[in-house]
Amino acid sequence: MQEHDLSFVRAEMAAVEPPPTADRGLVSWMRRNLFASATDTIFTIIGIALVVMIVPPLIQWAFINAQWTGTDRTACATVAQGGNQPDGWSGACWAFVDAKFQQFMFGRYPVDERWRVYLTAFLFVILLVPMLAPRVPRKGLNAILLFIVFPIVAYFLLVGGAFGLVRVATPLWGGLMVTLVLAYVGITVSLPLGVLLALGRRSHMPVVKLVCVVFIETIRGIPLITVLFMASVMLPLFLPPGTSFDKLLRALIGVALFASAYMAEVIRGGLQAIPKGQYEGADALGLSYWKKMNLVVLPQAIKLVIPGIVNTFIGLFKDTSLVYIIGMFDLLGSVRQNFSDANWASPQTPITGLVFAGFVFWLFCFGMSRYSIFMERRLDTGHKR
Repeated sequence: MQEHDLSFVRAEMAAVEPPPTADRGLVSWMRRNLFASATDTIFTIIGIALVVMIVPPLIQWAFINAQWTGTDRTACATVAQGGNQPDGWSGACWAFVDAKFQQFMFGRYPVDERWRVYLTAFLFVILLVPMLAPRVPRKGLNAILLFIVFPIVAYFLLVGGAFGLVRVATPLWGGLMVTLVLAYVGITVSLPLGVLLALGRRSHMPVVKLVCVVFIETIRGIPLITVLFMASVMLPLFLPPGTSFDKLLRALIGVALFASAYMAEVIRGGLQAIPKGQYEGADALGLSYWKKMNLVVLPQAIKLVIPGIVNTFIGLFKDTSLVYIIGMFDLLGSVRQNFSDANWASPQTPITGLVFAGFVFWLFCFGMSRYSIFMERRLDTGHKR
């Protein structure tokens, strides 16, 4: 047998060495990310110019020249406008936000009963956080508590009328509370209903497929304002005399159905992206239709369309402001409602209130976006062997 000289073969791994000096530091990062090409350089210069033009005046208006305290409009109006500020002054009127903060959060919910809202929010947080944390066990029990038990408890806490709690009619609700209620119900209902509609649209049963297609295309073909208007104004006309639904309940149904139609198309896109071999493999194992979907197809499909799902959730959260058209006051509606308060009428009041509302919406939407990115990275197993 011929022998080979193996003296040239490495016997151990080479030691890890630091990267070259030219590839480290701030200058290297800027060269790679900001000035890698002529196009990148042009866009970087334009971006820096826009930041210089926008950010300093914004900081000046929102913080340096802002009025933080006050009891009425005089704190945010110039002398010529009947206020205390010097002529030419321009700054945020955060005193208005501070004075109206409770209304922005709760609407006209009775002050003495707002502890029920705080308790509901606390229960929601302690159930939501373990649900979002990947390493917390017993997700099934957590899901039952969050999506089945919690809505029932929240209903009795917020509405009252039982267990010795004073009844608080939904027309008194408002502010961020209404926004979160609409978003929670819409998200909770739209995902499972959207999955069922997507499966129904791909079904081989003609009647089921037709019903799902008609529902999805009808809802997607009309704006949400029309859906809310129909649910609030037109629906009672088709009900027996004396039958009425709570206005908030109508809005919840309209928002949930509208979001479900869009969610169905997102899920259907994920189902179509699954290779045919996955379906055939599940059939070869003798799995029933529902086991095939629950154990093989849907987990992969939903993982693929996480960005689309979260995008639908974010759109739903922002669209809750449209309930203003049917006489309900969510966060944005409550802010706009307070513009008519003569005690705070000033040129700076509306823009400050809108900036505050926009910032709150941004906080929630940005949080959902970042969490979706986290889940995408955690579930991205394509690089593993």
